[in-house]
Amino acid sequence: MKYEDDPKSIKYYVKKYLIENIDLFKGKKVVDFPAGNGITSRILNDIDAFPIPMDLFPEYFEIEGIDCKRANIKDGLPIEKKSVDALICQEGIEHFSDQYLALKEFNRVLKPNGILLITTPNYSNLRAKLSYLLSECERFNSTMPPNELDSIWMSKQEITSEIYFGHVFLIGIQKLRVLAKLSGFRIKKYHYTGIKSTSLLLLPIFYPFILISNCISYTKNLRKNKDYEMREKKAIYGEVFRIAINPKILVGSNLMIEFEKEQDFEEVAPKLRSKHKIFGTT
Repeated sequence: MKYEDDPKSIKYYVKKYLIENIDLFKGKKVVDFPAGNGITSRILNDIDAFPIPMDLFPEYFEIEGIDCKRANIKDGLPIEKKSVDALICQEGIEHFSDQYLALKEFNRVLKPNGILLITTPNYSNLRAKLSYLLSECERFNSTMPPNELDSIWMSKQEITSEIYFGHVFLIGIQKLRVLAKLSGFRIKKYHYTGIKSTSLLLLPIFYPFILISNCISYTKNLRKNKDYEMREKKAIYGEVFRIAINPKILVGSNLMIEFEKEQDFEEVAPKLRSKHKIFGTT
């Protein structure tokens, strides 16, 4: 069975998403980064989109008739500003050492209201939380914590000085949300990607504690930050709270989040207020 036809694979859900939203992508320029072996680029081509595949190691790309360019996120994508309609980062963000830089670069190349689809292992489900508690690893009883033996997936200095890390930089939904927000994106939709059975078994045990703990934190923080209006605090803290107690996220297999570019990343920082005192003030 091909990966894109196997419900156990994230490629299955990406393919389903693209087919269900064919009118959204047909005739549009879509960056596929990292492109890997090219399955997603092939699907994009099949639905009459214009795939633009890129990868740190394009040697892995297998689709004939489509050119995959070499790209290192640290150096920026070789694409003009505001020139593409969508960008798919499938199982890539967890490999980037500077995820904020990556998200700002995604924002740079996307047109206004452009789509950013990110998939990544769900570091926010209960199995992942338990794994981190027990040994700071991705899967307890089966993998070691990140280390220099298992976490270097590719190092070919004759091709590039960049190291392709494994899952050293796994990211949960809350951190991904705030980094995306600071880069000019808003969450448009969470997409279903299957259920982790271990997380489902843990849900009845831990959910009451998760709910109570987050309710307390939400209530306490509404009373803080007097510089902000209550409406603003409720909007932001409310979104964070709903994510924290969302059962679909707590038991989901992978994170698959559809973001929308709501502003250029350069416009975000001037609107932010410092939490700490300005230099030289008392």
